[in-house]
Amino acid sequence: NSAVVAKLMVLPLSSDITQKGYEKKRSKLIGAYLPQPPAANGAAAVRCRLQHSEGAARRMLRTANIGVCDIREAAARERAASTAGNRPLFYFRFGVDQALPQERRTPVTPSSSSRYHRRRSSGSRDERYRSDVHTEAVQAALAKHKERKMAVPMPSKRRSLVVQTSMDAYTPPDTSSGSEDEGSVQGDSQGTPTSSQGSINMEHWISQAIHGSTTSTTSSSSTQSGGSGAAHRLADVMAQTHIENHSAPPDVTTYTSEHSIQVERPQGSTARVAPKYGNAELMETGDGVPVSSRVSAKIQQLVNTLKRPKRPPLREFFVDDFEELLEVQQPDPNQPKPEGAQMLAMRGEQLGVVTNWPPSLEAALQRWGTISPKAPCLTTMDTNGKPLYILTYGKLWTRSMKVAYNILHKLGTKQEPMVRPGDRVTLVFPNNDPAAFMVAFYGCLLAEVVPVPIEVPLTRKDAGSQQIGFLLGSCGVTVALTSDACHKGLPKSPTGEIPQFKGWPKLLWFVTESKHLSKPPRDWFPHIKDANNDTAYIEYKTCKDGSVLGVTVTRIALLTHCQALTQACGYTEAETIVNVLDFKKDVGLWHGILTVSIKGLRQEVICPCASSPEALTVAIRRPTDDSNQPPGRGVLSMHGLTYGVIRVDSEEKLSVLTVQDVGLVMPGAIMCSVKPDGIPQLCKTDEIGELCVCAIATGTSYYGLSGMTKNTFEVFPMTSSGGPITEYPFIRTGLLGFIGPGGLVFVIGKMDGLMVVSGRRHNADDIVATALAVEPMKFVYRGRIAVFSVSVLHDERIVIVAEQRPDSTEEDSFQWMSRVLQAIDSIHQVGVYCLALVPANTLPKTPLGGIHLSETKQLFLEGSLHPCNVLMCPHTCVTNLPKPRQKQPEIGPASVMVGNLVSGKRIAQASGRDLGQIEDNDQARKFLFLSEVLQWRAQTTPDHVLYTLLNCRGTIANSLTCVQLHKRAEKIAVMLMERGHLQDGDHVALVYPPGIDLIAAFYGCLYAGCVPITVRPPHPQNIATTLPTVKMIVEVSRSACLMTTQLICKLLRSREAAAAVDVRTWPPVLDTDDLPKKRPAQIYKPSNPETLAYLDFSVSTTGMLAGVKMSHAATSAFCRSIKLQCELYPSREVAICLDPYCGLGFVLWCLCSVYSGHQSILIPPSELETNPALWLLAVSQYKVRDTFCSYSVMELCTKGLGSQTESLKARGLDLSRVRTCVVVAEERPRIALTQSFSKLFKDLGLHPRAVSTSLGCRVNLAICLQGTSGPDPTTVYVDMRALRHDRVRLVERGSPHSLPLMESGKILPGVRIIIANPETKGPLGDSHLGEIWVHSTHNASGYFTIYGDESLQSDHFNSRLSFGDTQTIWARTGYLGFLRRTELTDANGERHDALYVVGALDEAMELRGMRYHPIDIETSVIRAHKSITECAVFTWTNLLVVVVELDGSEQEALDLVPLVTNVVLEEHYLIVGVVVVVDIGVIPINSRGEKQRMHLRDGFLADQLDPIYVAYNM
Repeated sequence: NSAVVAKLMVLPLSSDITQKGYEKKRSKLIGAYLPQPPAANGAAAVRCRLQHSEGAARRMLRTANIGVCDIREAAARERAASTAGNRPLFYFRFGVDQALPQERRTPVTPSSSSRYHRRRSSGSRDERYRSDVHTEAVQAALAKHKERKMAVPMPSKRRSLVVQTSMDAYTPPDTSSGSEDEGSVQGDSQGTPTSSQGSINMEHWISQAIHGSTTSTTSSSSTQSGGSGAAHRLADVMAQTHIENHSAPPDVTTYTSEHSIQVERPQGSTARVAPKYGNAELMETGDGVPVSSRVSAKIQQLVNTLKRPKRPPLREFFVDDFEELLEVQQPDPNQPKPEGAQMLAMRGEQLGVVTNWPPSLEAALQRWGTISPKAPCLTTMDTNGKPLYILTYGKLWTRSMKVAYNILHKLGTKQEPMVRPGDRVTLVFPNNDPAAFMVAFYGCLLAEVVPVPIEVPLTRKDAGSQQIGFLLGSCGVTVALTSDACHKGLPKSPTGEIPQFKGWPKLLWFVTESKHLSKPPRDWFPHIKDANNDTAYIEYKTCKDGSVLGVTVTRIALLTHCQALTQACGYTEAETIVNVLDFKKDVGLWHGILTVSIKGLRQEVICPCASSPEALTVAIRRPTDDSNQPPGRGVLSMHGLTYGVIRVDSEEKLSVLTVQDVGLVMPGAIMCSVKPDGIPQLCKTDEIGELCVCAIATGTSYYGLSGMTKNTFEVFPMTSSGGPITEYPFIRTGLLGFIGPGGLVFVIGKMDGLMVVSGRRHNADDIVATALAVEPMKFVYRGRIAVFSVSVLHDERIVIVAEQRPDSTEEDSFQWMSRVLQAIDSIHQVGVYCLALVPANTLPKTPLGGIHLSETKQLFLEGSLHPCNVLMCPHTCVTNLPKPRQKQPEIGPASVMVGNLVSGKRIAQASGRDLGQIEDNDQARKFLFLSEVLQWRAQTTPDHVLYTLLNCRGTIANSLTCVQLHKRAEKIAVMLMERGHLQDGDHVALVYPPGIDLIAAFYGCLYAGCVPITVRPPHPQNIATTLPTVKMIVEVSRSACLMTTQLICKLLRSREAAAAVDVRTWPPVLDTDDLPKKRPAQIYKPSNPETLAYLDFSVSTTGMLAGVKMSHAATSAFCRSIKLQCELYPSREVAICLDPYCGLGFVLWCLCSVYSGHQSILIPPSELETNPALWLLAVSQYKVRDTFCSYSVMELCTKGLGSQTESLKARGLDLSRVRTCVVVAEERPRIALTQSFSKLFKDLGLHPRAVSTSLGCRVNLAICLQGTSGPDPTTVYVDMRALRHDRVRLVERGSPHSLPLMESGKILPGVRIIIANPETKGPLGDSHLGEIWVHSTHNASGYFTIYGDESLQSDHFNSRLSFGDTQTIWARTGYLGFLRRTELTDANGERHDALYVVGALDEAMELRGMRYHPIDIETSVIRAHKSITECAVFTWTNLLVVVVELDGSEQEALDLVPLVTNVVLEEHYLIVGVVVVVDIGVIPINSRGEKQRMHLRDGFLADQLDPIYVAYNM
């Protein structure tokens, strides 16, 4: 047996044997001794490996008098912060060791033991977390979950993102693909028969629907979206829900039951169903609409998973400075509480003062250097254990003297030495040269300068090196001591100088090798005095947040510490100590360099110790001679520990932590434990706290930081009565633990690794251990896993980042991730917020090769981690969302009091100027019809130019005088009657590009008595998508004929057109480029002003095509209202850069000039694509005072001319004459865009008050328009959280959750507005959010549509209030907004009422009972990361779907998922269900520059977006 074990011992060290080879060899050797039947091979393997890990690894160290636990650090050269011995071995089942037979002890010869042994880091930190007990516990926990059968939708990746395609993709349909060792081939593949036949068929088609791949571009990893072939389990879940849920969308927002969500992608293997695309069509979406798509199948899967019961709901709320109540974690009444008595401070043994102890460390060096100069002081070994170098006490003494002399006398000049006693110098030595370091360190002590040892910087941008530089700077370091080899290896500039590292001070590099130094003169001797309170050295310490502090250690502390260690460890002269730790700091420095001794290799020699940079050695287990006395150990309940309470548990339990003691308090020290936060109150005996030490042998301060020093080095523990326990200050060690029976100290974790989630404490190291126990070696590298917490929505959230092995497939990794989540949930009862896998070797490293935690966290938060897999579980973790809102019953009619008050507030109503009272010499008023106005103008001012059309070069392409327009319209009327054979009242579609032809055709229709409909022509480069819309409008409007230009005629008859639509069903097409020469017999005059003048068709942002009817009376009233608001008359020029097809854009382009007689300068927006400055140059050249544009035009100018303002100024561009620049819009004003436009062109004379917006909608094409007179547009800031509850709460600019809203222009003359509750139709008070209702003579008179929805929309045009003024007929705009009376005065002296638009009702999303506007969430998301250029959100079955456009490499796609999830949670209290990352330009935007979110939703569900990545949040 001993031989076998000895062979095993040697294996991992002797040569680079692979894991597999090692397993093989080991099983061969061990096979004979195993009692297990061969079947249980897996379990056997784990046990043996454990013996190897506890045996071999610990055995190596038995030579050292430093605890096992230090190997973790030693071997891994890991973690800058001291882990040394903070926990002897993680989940450790003791008793293995005691069983080892006696003969196995090999005698240790000095040559083999006194080496600086550095293990290769291949398996480095493995042993740290190793334990079969824990692995078994985790596997047992996972087995439990397996029975629950739960499927998690796998994310979809674009092929280019998947580095390894998963092998599963190529598995033929009839084979099973389970791995042998999972024991999963046990006939799993037959699908579980269920009682009802129905559900089996259902199961069958669902499993097919889920496996069906619909597009050829998707990656292989996402084709089997049901998990690794476990579709039948998924189908079980889905079949049930589907039968219940045929029409109602499943509600994922409420959870009632008491269990936690468990997600599981089962392991088992099934015979894969060959994908059949046809079957996917049976998938029903939440709205009962069949959708043939893999996406909707996944969403359904996600919804079903989320419908699983969640953790019990919480009871109490705290007010987040407003009504939105975030749930606050209530203490669980059954949670364990500490019940013990108050602890007593523990004293260590007396520090025995031996008479001949030297009075200082330098004196000791002088003594040994002169008494026994030949005695070896330090032997350096190479990796094979051969001695490289022996440093004797004599050499150490003479060389240190030489270094001391040179530091003090050979740097700088005689008059101005660079270094004086008390100054700080840094020591930069590599890990393979302890001798040089030792000489330099003692040289500094002799010269009385303060050494600051740091790691060797490898590159200019090492993780964390900037903070090290900051420490050096704050210590005033100007000199760096280093070795020859190290100096040669430092990065150099081309001139051979060592560059300044990022954030470092300028350093002089000084090599300490003897051959480079001058000999001290004979009469020079270092000043050796007794140890005092001067600083001896400064040790750096990296904090949790990445900042680096310097802990100062005084000379007396240094000496006392060495004495205490010597006493505790029983060191004597001529003993040998083996140090495998980093000798530059911490335990390695104290024992290996400063306490410059061990006997045979007995098991009781293992002396774990606990240490921290601040308190030095905290406790150490004394070597004993009695081998029968086992170490102290405790099996503690993990659940109890999360509440900071010690509860002993049985080892059978899954969630226990087994700890071993780290020995007794140090000689001469006092120790206690205090509550980790708040005032330092002594803990009870059964409570976990932060260990505090009172002793001479500790650090004294953080260099240069008095505030932090006070909180750490000057702590006075309080008793329950409120008094301090001693008058001496204690030092916080940063270690969490307790003092057990017999004064044994137990450490269970570090303060730095503490994460407080919902009031419970979890230790990062424990979470790492659990994650690694889930088949660790297969998917991730053992030592390369980081756990930290980020703060999102008032609580800490756990994030795990691991490095993935390059050979594991997408499928494997995803499976591993979901199992890690379950294991952590079972064992720690805590949810993981985000689990990310990054490619191998990409996490930032500490100088010693471990993971740089704070840097990793930083990368995660700023979106530069570039993970290759991400799984977010906000639905599981976030339990403190506000309570879903219950709607309050509205105010009844009884509250309507005298004087228009609703519940104590003024009723929200306002109106523009009264048309009846305005005195003006409006000649056009005497005509009822626009066609008459045109005839009148053609007679009275025939040569007055009404229209000027500019081309892309800014020159006049065409113009029309009154008489030209009249004559052209007459010819078109003749054409319609003769060639088109149309009757009066027939509908005519006008398909023209923006220009003069369109205007002439419109008046031609009026002259012929036809009803025109303007239609945007198809785009020649994109006929397939634009032509069907043209065809639809032509059909829906029942057009009897279609008028257009010759060019478009050809386009409509082209082969591309025939491919897009059925060309045989077009109505007759008339080409107006070829007009008859004669005039009509007479011009048609309508009998009644209420008859139809034209139809206005437009597609809303929700994708609805709606046409509204405009009567002759409404058209004339509309023109008059605009004329009055903008003060338009014939001598004016107005520049218009808008699409002339619907709404206010059409009215301004075609109608206003004829009514008011002003000249319109027409600039087609499409021309700006070739010449972005066209519009502004025209405005400047024609000295225009009023101009109208769209948001897309404004954006084009802002983006396209941003860098050209100087050259435009040089070309004479001057915007100082512009009084009004109005953005024509049907949405909430885009304040960011209008402000950046104003800022950008301010230098060119644009007055910021000139820029404003208008508001139109389907029922009234223009409600507000800024106009020339009247107060400037105002901006208010409202609380976004109040808006969700349909309330308006004004806040200061810049306050949290504030949203700026700009007034939508002034209300037009003749328009009345009231704010009404959209549900109850009651009037609302001032500053209440409601639907804007409008009453005006230019309201449209109704929808014109062949869809049978008139009944639904009849109230859009004629609604009455449910109480109050119930007589007036209102039109409902479909927009939510509010009115607010301002301090400003209107043109007529009244106080001005401002109208603010918040958003469209049909765009708003109801989530958790609250109303959200997509634009608000999108604005937050766009701010979340620099690579997000555009964003659109929509809901699908109560899940929030966020689509982001990525402007960057595809590698950044996964970085966005956590950031998007965080920002929406933090700012909107919503959990994102699905994050979709797409290419630039995928989010559809209409001609008005509005996002078409519903088209996007349809495209996503039909799988047409070709996304880069789709993440389904759990």
